[in-house]
Amino acid sequence: MNSFEINKIITAILVTILVVFGIGKISNIIFDKEDKNIVAYKVEAPEGSAVQASTEASVDISALLALGDIEHGKKVFKKCAACHSVNAGGGNKIGPKLWNVMFRPVGAVTDYKYSKALTDYGKEWSWEEMNGFLIKPAKWIKGNKMGFAGLKSEKDRASVILYLNQSGDSPKPLP
Repeated sequence: MNSFEINKIITAILVTILVVFGIGKISNIIFDKEDKNIVAYKVEAPEGSAVQASTEASVDISALLALGDIEHGKKVFKKCAACHSVNAGGGNKIGPKLWNVMFRPVGAVTDYKYSKALTDYGKEWSWEEMNGFLIKPAKWIKGNKMGFAGLKSEKDRASVILYLNQSGDSPKPLP
């Protein structure tokens, strides 16, 4: 093979590389998006749809708690027990102790370092607050440091709420 053949091969490779990178750069210029921080598209539910109604309507807490069972809640709480204790003399773990948590102000355990979002929340752990928080903690109180994904099952949530209510000095009467 003479040097002219080698020059043609090297030139072909270089031109191919330039074309591939050039197309990438040109397409970035043509299709430049303004907000670079968008990671997904928001899908709006049509007006009057079942999805929209379920997210906007308040939960009938009495009906929800009727689905629950304290023994089932004890089993489901094992997911929580890695970070929380629920015993009368139990201490804080990664998360705060949950003895007497129902109807206690959010962020009220004095010997636990809460996130700013929880200390500033200003509400108490009512039936509705606990239900909303257990669905998806990061969405219910934005900025809290709890990394739990949440409990999607209504029966699981109701059972854990009943178990937490029972795990206190004076359980509250059910609504």
